[in-house]
Amino acid sequence: MKWRIGLTVIAVGLAGVLLAIGIAYLSDGNTGEKNLVAPAATPAVVARGAYLARLGDCAACHSVPGKPAYSGGLRMAIPIGAIYTTNITPDATHGIGRMSLDDFDRALRFGVAEGHSLYPAMPFTSYYNTRPEDVAALYAYFKNAVPPAAVANRPNDIVFPLSMRWPLTFWRWFFAPNPRPFAASAGMDSQASQGAYFVEGLGHCGECHTPRAIAMQVKAATPAGGAAYLSGAVVENYFAPSLRNGGPGTLGAWSEEELAQFLETGANAQGIAFGSMSDVIIHSTQYMTSADALAAAKYLKSLRNPDEETATRFTYDATEHLALKNGDAGKPGARIYLDNCAACHRPDGVGYEQVFPRLAGNPVVQAGNPQSLVSIVLDGSQTPRTARTPAQFTMPSFAWRLSDKDVADVVSFIRTSWGNSASPVPPVSPAEVANSRKSLHRGSG
Repeated sequence: MKWRIGLTVIAVGLAGVLLAIGIAYLSDGNTGEKNLVAPAATPAVVARGAYLARLGDCAACHSVPGKPAYSGGLRMAIPIGAIYTTNITPDATHGIGRMSLDDFDRALRFGVAEGHSLYPAMPFTSYYNTRPEDVAALYAYFKNAVPPAAVANRPNDIVFPLSMRWPLTFWRWFFAPNPRPFAASAGMDSQASQGAYFVEGLGHCGECHTPRAIAMQVKAATPAGGAAYLSGAVVENYFAPSLRNGGPGTLGAWSEEELAQFLETGANAQGIAFGSMSDVIIHSTQYMTSADALAAAKYLKSLRNPDEETATRFTYDATEHLALKNGDAGKPGARIYLDNCAACHRPDGVGYEQVFPRLAGNPVVQAGNPQSLVSIVLDGSQTPRTARTPAQFTMPSFAWRLSDKDVADVVSFIRTSWGNSASPVPPVSPAEVANSRKSLHRGSG
């Protein structure tokens, strides 16, 4: 009797799986718009598409050093293995040469290509709001202005049965926004609306700066989803800081002009880009028009809920500076700071604008999560090289020189000196540093 019950359970389970696969197959095959008409590839349309490709940061994922532009091959680690970005040149065999505008739109906004759902590493969850004319311009650019490259796509490193695609269909149903052209929120002026279109859409800022839930979906795709939107999140070995307009640890103290300058150059009087954001500056936002950069800044400055702390300018406190100046390095981490950091960031913590970032009042320093600061101390950093900031400066790695306790002490010192009010304020522990050190080592291996 028991074996009959067992066989029945197995049969029902297999039937359920087959039904789910069939539903996923039918859904993927019938997703998307039909019979879209591609516009003439005029110089203006192609130029618009080239600009949008820059805003969407397509090159950062689909181009790798030593290979033709947009020919794919970038390895992206995911919880079940690794995937490799695809060739999106107009090559007819390996790229998108045989894609119609319908196919291109389906991949970009709906997350479906070649009859199956895409991994959400392709940020269709943000691109969903792209206007039809901009989808058509992107299509015209990739089909007519990008040289075809006969580079084969690399198979993903995911073992069976985890490599099956059909569960992605159900993920897409539950967590991907319903594709629709962008529409401004009520009461939003035209400039902020222009910024929202970039930040929420092609800029896909929320993919890194919004925390994720248990199924790896972002907790909020737009401000309508709540205060989690752009509130900061861990990405790789860094904490992508809050882009909201609140108190310490956010961009509340930055002006619209400072935000726009940061997008266009990767640096301003308040800070300098690091980690993956450097790549975003290099490949994408440095090419924004000044109008678009200011529009994005205005929109970001609007992101504050009534219950969030009111944004105030940082108030500098000279206590630690005067102590160091008078030879008092008794505060934990102070001596380490003087020996390793002060030459560039200065004993007063204000650094040198657009060269060595200021630490006093820096939102990365004051963020609730200290992981970025720990990773930068351990692994070093490089300023992004852009058309407006051609000089590049490097902070060396201190992993070889400082122990876990040394790093914990100096990071805690930085987060609580010169008026910094990192919240929460418990000191960084050596165990946190040890975990970051291991993660960085794995990432470089």
